[in-house]
Amino acid sequence: MLLFGEGAANEKLRHYTATAIRRSVALKRSRLAVYKENKNTKIMSLVLENISLKVGAATHIYPSDINLETGLNVVIGPTLSGKTTLLRLIAGLEKLGSGRLLLNGKDITSVPVQQRSVAIVYQQYINYPNMTVFDNIASPLRIAKLSKADIARKVESVAELLRIKEYLTRRPDELSGGQQQRTALARALVKGAGIVLLDEPLVNLDYKLREELRSEMRKLFSQQKETIAVYATTEPLEASLLGQNIVVMDEGRIIQSGSRDEVMNRPATLRAAEILSDPRVNTIPGQVATANIAFEDSVSFKAEKELADLSDGSYCFVLRAHHISLVPKSASAVQIQAVVEMTEVSGSETFIHVTFAGVAWTVQQDGVHSHDINSAIDLYFQPSDLMVFPAVNNWREA
Repeated sequence: MLLFGEGAANEKLRHYTATAIRRSVALKRSRLAVYKENKNTKIMSLVLENISLKVGAATHIYPSDINLETGLNVVIGPTLSGKTTLLRLIAGLEKLGSGRLLLNGKDITSVPVQQRSVAIVYQQYINYPNMTVFDNIASPLRIAKLSKADIARKVESVAELLRIKEYLTRRPDELSGGQQQRTALARALVKGAGIVLLDEPLVNLDYKLREELRSEMRKLFSQQKETIAVYATTEPLEASLLGQNIVVMDEGRIIQSGSRDEVMNRPATLRAAEILSDPRVNTIPGQVATANIAFEDSVSFKAEKELADLSDGSYCFVLRAHHISLVPKSASAVQIQAVVEMTEVSGSETFIHVTFAGVAWTVQQDGVHSHDINSAIDLYFQPSDLMVFPAVNNWREA
């Protein structure tokens, strides 16, 4: 019990108590103000300007500039490439080593995490186990002190959008993995946050659920006209299906960013092409001389269209597995002969592992097929599907 009376000690006590009350009221008001700002502000852009992060002597994020826009932005890279660290910097969970974060042109670098217009969904769906689905989704709205009527309306609206309205009275342990992840996503969306960060949210779900939720997310964020969503993944398929814009990361570096079509169809480097391809890209050294392209002594063909602009010299040529076929697709198709090493069936596709000019290649064939090991196989590709990069010394391992 606190007793107030005369004297310096009690005067200090009154001061500290009053200060604590003012801080508590200020925090509640700031949360409510942030919620109202989120609801009324149209988010247009998030600019990461020359950001970097070092921890001790280790560089986690090298100096980078990124522009993120309204809609779904995908950050793709292998494990430990810096994707999660980048999301934590945006959220304010990590302090920038250098640079600025600009939201709609306003510097938010020093804004505390609890005052940022941010919601996060993690790999592991995190829900309060002792709360119903309704209460889980409603929790950020109660913190913002919304009325019961507003909370009910918003929760039911987002639950209907994510098809979990019939589960609102259940607890998380009564839900499937997909339903739990939908609940976590609903809690993030109901806040009305301007920025939604998704850190590989589907990685722990089975294939069918992942496919279903990918489709739902694509539709969902196409409807969220005032939200910047940033989705981290290691999978090229998710990047191509979800991303309006794609950022490619490797070992803490941004190696390419741009629209989905630009990044997927025109990788800036061989490493970017590798990260953006599954199965791995097929590489082969080649020489250009007098408008002709030759792959060692195996095949040569005329350089046409964009390839005709290549200067004479050595290059690394790259083809994706689905750009190689077992029948010519046009009169301009180039024929090569390879040797079958093995076939691998995955769902409704067959991956043929072959050796061509001493290099291991993978060919993607629709349907379920078998090919005899060590048999010769004729393959075809369109010269226009070739990607070209500077020659590399260790091309057999590139």
